[in-house]
Amino acid sequence: MRLLHTMLRVGNLEASLKFYCELLGMKLLRQKDYPGGEFTLAFVGYGDESDHSVIELTYNWGQDKYDLGNAYGHIALGVDDIYSTCEQIKAQGGKVVREPGPMKHGSTVIAFVEDPNGYKVELIQLGTQGTKQASSAQMVANN
Repeated sequence: MRLLHTMLRVGNLEASLKFYCELLGMKLLRQKDYPGGEFTLAFVGYGDESDHSVIELTYNWGQDKYDLGNAYGHIALGVDDIYSTCEQIKAQGGKVVREPGPMKHGSTVIAFVEDPNGYKVELIQLGTQGTKQASSAQMVANN
């Protein structure tokens, strides 16, 4: 078994695609409208679905907002230079909701950005975690 994708419901597909593709550097892998069900699915990621986990953005036609609830946490991405990544995201109009720096009670350098729907994306500076975690994060960043 392997993780295939994580699904997020989005209220504005174009704004979400811009965030994940332009600001976070993912690629739109495929997109399809389902007129009978009145929804569109768009899959984004850093590599082909055959060997990478991806994000499924689900747009239900006419639904422009969701209550995120309190169970969802975040998506995490490993980055080589968290400070320049956050500056680039801000320069392109993205929202950094937690500036880069060490996490509380630890040395891992993190930051948080928010997508147009309010979903949080954690950025983790590669090499600032324990060896096992850093190599896992490196695999995510390279995929």
